Amino acid sequence: MPDVIFNGPDGRLEGRYHPSADSSAPLALVLHPHPQYGGTMNNKVVFTIFHAFARRGFSVLRFNFRGVGRSQGVYDGGPGELADAAAALDWMQAMNTNASACWISGFSFGAWIGMQLLMRRPELAGFISVAPPASLFDFTFLAPCPSSGLIIHGTADQLVAEADVQKLANRLANQRDITVEYRPIKGASHFFEKEQEVLGATIEDYLKRALLTAKAS
Repeated sequence: MPDVIFNGPDGRLEGRYHPSADSSAPLALVLHPHPQYGGTMNNKVVFTIFHAFARRGFSVLRFNFRGVGRSQGVYDGGPGELADAAAALDWMQAMNTNASACWISGFSFGAWIGMQLLMRRPELAGFISVAPPASLFDFTFLAPCPSSGLIIHGTADQLVAEADVQKLANRLANQRDITVEYRPIKGASHFFEKEQEVLGATIEDYLKRALLTAKAS
């Protein structure tokens, strides 16, 4: 799993990249939680998401937002981090010109940034949003949500009420031409401390079905 450094809009960005042996493999970008509360690309939930995609044959990139780890720049409250994510997607696409599809995924703050990127990049074919902070950040920009995907949340989340995430998932699921699944994980906290295996298995199960559907269409 090579360390990578690539150019971002406010300086160099640090990442970890897992390339698939298949040059046409789909791509996945994984975004970490809030930089001001200890969020990095080495967060355990981010690590679990990253490896779930890799096990399903994706080329996967996770990286540190500006000001985190060896990434240059300073926290920007959202707009700069969104620009970082766009630069990371650009880098990965340039490395994989024959990729069959692109996906976005994020945890907590990273889920909020990831869903904004989904609205701006029509090539993103799917998303996995883990513990999206629906009670802390505005998600009304998803009008409509452009792609199908999966939302996962812990029923014992102490930071973001499950009811708020369920409401967001229900709103997206009612839109036409896409399918949004909501998968609550019983007893899981915001950080899924004791449910990492369940989280990974839930993501892999969804990806297996989504890839089969894409292949059949």
